[in-house]
Amino acid sequence: MKQFNTKNIFSSLLVKFAICSLLLAISYRLLSSSFVQFSLVVSDDEAAALAVTTPPPPFTDDLLLNLDYTPRNESCDLFNGDWIPEPDGPFYTNSSCRSIEAPQNCMTNGRPDSGYVYWRWKPKGCSLPRLDAKRFLEMMRDKSLAFIGDSIMRNHVQSLLCILSQVEEAVDIYHDEPYKNRRWSFPSFNFTVSVVWAPFLTKASIFENDNGISSGIIQLYVDEPNKIWTDQYRDFDYIVIGGGKWFLKYAIYYENNTILGCHGCHDSNITEVGFQNAYRKALNTTFKFISEAKHKLYILFRTITPDHFENGEWDSEGYCNRTEPFKVDEVEIRDIDEIMKSVELEEYQLASEALSKNRVGGLELLDTTMLSLLRPDGHPGVYRTFQPYEGKDKHAKIQNDCLHWCLPGPIDSWNDLMMEMLLRHQR
Repeated sequence: MKQFNTKNIFSSLLVKFAICSLLLAISYRLLSSSFVQFSLVVSDDEAAALAVTTPPPPFTDDLLLNLDYTPRNESCDLFNGDWIPEPDGPFYTNSSCRSIEAPQNCMTNGRPDSGYVYWRWKPKGCSLPRLDAKRFLEMMRDKSLAFIGDSIMRNHVQSLLCILSQVEEAVDIYHDEPYKNRRWSFPSFNFTVSVVWAPFLTKASIFENDNGISSGIIQLYVDEPNKIWTDQYRDFDYIVIGGGKWFLKYAIYYENNTILGCHGCHDSNITEVGFQNAYRKALNTTFKFISEAKHKLYILFRTITPDHFENGEWDSEGYCNRTEPFKVDEVEIRDIDEIMKSVELEEYQLASEALSKNRVGGLELLDTTMLSLLRPDGHPGVYRTFQPYEGKDKHAKIQNDCLHWCLPGPIDSWNDLMMEMLLRHQR
């Protein structure tokens, strides 16, 4: 009997010891995670800037468990998943980062809600760690990274610079007169980041001001790569490249310096061919240059980014005033975006096969389409300008931006994806 009691006491002690160890481990995990996320010292002004007027999404134990990092699954599809609550919020604020351009600085411009910054992308079946700024900069030491495309690429660059500013502020070392082509340096790491303005990727004559007001129809040469990026190609070690929404604009298309057709030109002497074929040819031209180039580098091809205009478009009183993400079953991709995405996937597949045969660098698909589609709440809307309602009637019609992204905001997760893809590539 005595022996039986001793064993029970010993077993009880073991159970208690195990429970205590588990609780200590969980406490350490939560504390360390919190401290890592808040590496910034937030001033009173910054705290006010991130004040949550709309309560952040509710957090349950299950959701918090989903935030823990699980071992990497190399076969996991990073682009299939859902947006989950992120209680720690972003790495930076609208006032702590100096790289945010005014049209994306939604909180400074007066956006009253901030719940949209408390979400992050969670792939199905695996975790996606947030970008580690110090590790990223070390990985990019003595390297050059370029973002080639349109204003969405510029938006993406701003997000990256803000995240990296936790470790070192970027130094602006070059810009053209309209500030569309820019380059920054991180001197401690001998690392440069460039944004190259090439909205069609191929050669084009554009007659449009910064407000999208056109004085003439675009002339697009679908078989000639844009020299603004091809002339710099050998200077880059990594590039993120993509086309997209500009192909929906009215244009006359040229091939072999001969008019191929047009999209929306309303000219009886020119055949209306639409944008789909032109987009295919432009991507084919882009990938052909990359495939034939002797310079080896790693390339991320970013897919189409859907907009979220409702009841209109950019120039017809469309708006976007939602404050929460969609679930996967709550929204469907628009026909136009689906057409463009299918063209991208077909041309990407052909390019991957060509690059594989030529053994030139690496080409990966940065598929931002679905995860972006689920975030109607992340756009500036009317807050693309400072205090848009000031001095106006509350029913005044104000132009919305439902294409670009607030900073901080959903586009920050694109950089988490980019780092994970770079790490996989290096392994």
